[in-house]
Amino acid sequence: MKTLGIIGCGNMGGAILKAVAASGKYDKQNIYVADRNPDTLKKLESYGLQPKLYTNKEAASCDILLLAVKPQVLPLVTEEIRDSIDYGKTVIISIAPGYTISKLQSMLNSGARIVRAMPNTPAMVGKGMTAVCVGKNVGDEGDADATGLLGLTSDTEKVPEGLIDAVVGVSGSSPAYVFMMIDALADAAVRYGMPRPQALHFAAKAVEGSAALALESGLHPGQLKDMVCSPAGTTIEAVAVLEKEGFRNAVIAAASAASEKSALMGGKKD
Repeated sequence: MKTLGIIGCGNMGGAILKAVAASGKYDKQNIYVADRNPDTLKKLESYGLQPKLYTNKEAASCDILLLAVKPQVLPLVTEEIRDSIDYGKTVIISIAPGYTISKLQSMLNSGARIVRAMPNTPAMVGKGMTAVCVGKNVGDEGDADATGLLGLTSDTEKVPEGLIDAVVGVSGSSPAYVFMMIDALADAAVRYGMPRPQALHFAAKAVEGSAALALESGLHPGQLKDMVCSPAGTTIEAVAVLEKEGFRNAVIAAASAASEKSALMGGKKD
């Protein structure tokens, strides 16, 4: 079985590690986790893994390497590990926004086999969505290894690298927008007397069910919205207020801002 190295075990790295441990896809002795937070040892133990942390260089020597560190830390990590990677063997998966495949190769090695991915936090409950960009050096086996790993927590979809910043806006960052909406909906219910735990449950289930309906029905969101809007009813009244207050424009502007920030985070665009 192949070895797996994970550098960074925060929300995303931890979610993937948990799914890996549960899947049985990797021998537990072949999983090398590097993280500067000693509390990660508790995560490893809870996942049924050996409570041991490895160095970044040790993790980098694996067949598959997941770089799950923050973008501001990535340059320091790549500088530390670049001489420890077998570039003819190791498939490197980076989830840092802003760092293109060519930028990562310039930081590591021109022959590096790099897969760029953009997951989102619903991966923590196995409901994620991950965009995957496969570098030209990766090959079919490396592609399968990377997609198989990322697919343990998410639906995966290949996208051209030129669209990865759009993915950040529409998927990578968007759970935060949805959580804000859930919170606001709950506030409205609390305003009218509903206990907050109950209000949050109603709001979250409405979002969950609406997303499932959009995915399973195949209907355009506009059609689904119209299905709820009875003539002279409560929903069209609410929709009119949302349009007046610029709800759609606010969402478009927020997602666009996230996409633009992503494009700048790795320095100058390639």
